[in-house]
Amino acid sequence: MKTTKEKHLSYTKSFKMAAVKLAEHPSFQTQDVALALEIHPFMLSRWKKERRDGLLKGAVEENLKELEEKVTEQKQLRQFEKRIKRLEMENEMLKKSIDFASKQNKTSTHS
Repeated sequence: MKTTKEKHLSYTKSFKMAAVKLAEHPSFQTQDVALALEIHPFMLSRWKKERRDGLLKGAVEENLKELEEKVTEQKQLRQFEKRIKRLEMENEMLKKSIDFASKQNKTSTHS
């Protein structure tokens, strides 16, 4: 997949092609693929452009099913994170609403 060379990572053509193939899948976003494969989204976008321009060619020898599962997991994780954030906001709003209502009740009962 990748080799280290003085803090510089190089990827095989097969890995690049697999990444591009996954990023072009209609149900995956480039960002999800990049996160799952631990590469920068700009790098993946560059590889997609290279493929469109005919500069990146070759067969996919990587285990595409395994990579696809990683991307699916990453996509689900992002969805869960969004849902958690929304639920936390809703919870905070409910707390504020309850606090406000209890202060209103205290004010109205003393009148």
